[in-house]
Amino acid sequence: MTEQTERSLAEQPPDTGRLPDAAPADGAAGAGGAGRGDGPATAQGTTTAGAPALPPTAPPPLAEPRPLGETRTWPRDFTHRLTAPLPGVRALARIAREGKLRPAPEKLPEIQQLPFAPGPMPAAGTTTLALTWAGHASWVIRIGGLTVLTDPVWSRKILGTPARVTPVGVRWEDLPPVDAVVISHNHYDHLDAPTLKRLPRHTPLLLPAGLAPWARRRGFTQVTDLDWWEAVELPAPGGPVRFDFVPAHHWSKRTLTDTCRSLWGGWLLTAPDGRRIHFAGDTGYGHWFEEIGRRYPGIDLALLPIGAYDPRWMLRPVHTDPEEAVKACRDLGARALAPMHWSTFLLSGEPPLEPLHRVRTAWAATGRPREDLWDLPVGASRVLDGN
Repeated sequence: MTEQTERSLAEQPPDTGRLPDAAPADGAAGAGGAGRGDGPATAQGTTTAGAPALPPTAPPPLAEPRPLGETRTWPRDFTHRLTAPLPGVRALARIAREGKLRPAPEKLPEIQQLPFAPGPMPAAGTTTLALTWAGHASWVIRIGGLTVLTDPVWSRKILGTPARVTPVGVRWEDLPPVDAVVISHNHYDHLDAPTLKRLPRHTPLLLPAGLAPWARRRGFTQVTDLDWWEAVELPAPGGPVRFDFVPAHHWSKRTLTDTCRSLWGGWLLTAPDGRRIHFAGDTGYGHWFEEIGRRYPGIDLALLPIGAYDPRWMLRPVHTDPEEAVKACRDLGARALAPMHWSTFLLSGEPPLEPLHRVRTAWAATGRPREDLWDLPVGASRVLDGN
């Protein structure tokens, strides 16, 4: 959360409680529907108030892929999708009084120890599934012969925040041709206009509902925005790659007048051979992870945020801490976890190295294989095997 978005939250009225979800404007969410969807499956063998145990419910069939580049009509805003109230004036006054949205000065020397190890990206064929962490929520994903960028931010500084504390892990000139970009939401540290301007205007952009007009005004010609549980497929040398837009516990805002006017969420990328990566974007912890895991069984790797979480009383609804990221990986049923959203921009009060130490401790406590925690340095790469 940037200073710009923190300041602009003051424009919002206080709210309480969880708000219900609504159906998409054009009824196009497919079989999965929109909004909260089906609840988590009931465990086999359990009973409620003496009732007989019910078998687990089958996940709904995945939505048929939508046409690329279609023009959609959306609701005026997506406030009904919030799973927690946005902070009001009192919360902002408290955070200003406490001054805890930056690490303590004595912890700043830890910046020099942040892991940064850029290297050449692995060779990628049509069956390769490989990732390179450029920093923050920016990944270079090689899948099915495509090169996909997630929330690309190659700028040194973004609006309302200090400059990045580690360089970008991949030089722009070293990138292979970019075949697609996925965006999780419109906050400045995830939707960076100066970075997108570097791309050819025919680059396919896959966006949350309501963001297509923003991209088209900037000259992009292959723009697709989706509701939760909707999908598209992109042709690829190894066969079609599927992109599903899935829910997240977050919100959107870019100016003083556009709160929740576009949607927010994560992405499921499915390779031609069925391997799956979940890119969570920016999210708090909550019920959506179990539902995503139910609908998309067999997730191989989850890219989950572990930073920008302190103070918890303010940031818990929208940013997972390291322990919550490990729980989210479990809820998703994902085999491996790649932490992100730390070590790049100092957006909150935790010490710079704390997210790494805590996620390693939380992962070890689960007893899961150490090699399935992909705690990569900025700039490093790893290839997902086919097992």
